[in-house]
Amino acid sequence: MNIQSRIYASSKSQNINPGHDEQIFIDLLFENQQKTKKPSRYKVLMLNDDYTPMDFVVHILQQLFDKPTEEAIKIMMNVHNNGIGVCGVYTYEIAETKVAQVINIARQQQHPLQCMLERE
Repeated sequence: MNIQSRIYASSKSQNINPGHDEQIFIDLLFENQQKTKKPSRYKVLMLNDDYTPMDFVVHILQQLFDKPTEEAIKIMMNVHNNGIGVCGVYTYEIAETKVAQVINIARQQQHPLQCMLERE
């Protein structure tokens, strides 16, 4: 039940009949309220390459994406076999940060691992 319905229900239970001016005010109040919209979600995708060790990919999935070992191995094998795998789904800012972290850590370790984001 939304707020407007509760006001009407409350006023009816108390036998209050809002006057015309009060009703216009209530209607305007609810009409001007902004509707909140859920933020868009983005998939963080890891891309396969022929040089990055599998154990490094599993380590990244565990460290940056909080994946348990079994799930990290499953994602790593999906990346290895299909060329791409979903590491997680986040809001844009978080997804962008995760992509940057993966690439930075991979570069520090001299691996060509690539990661990207895609709107869900």
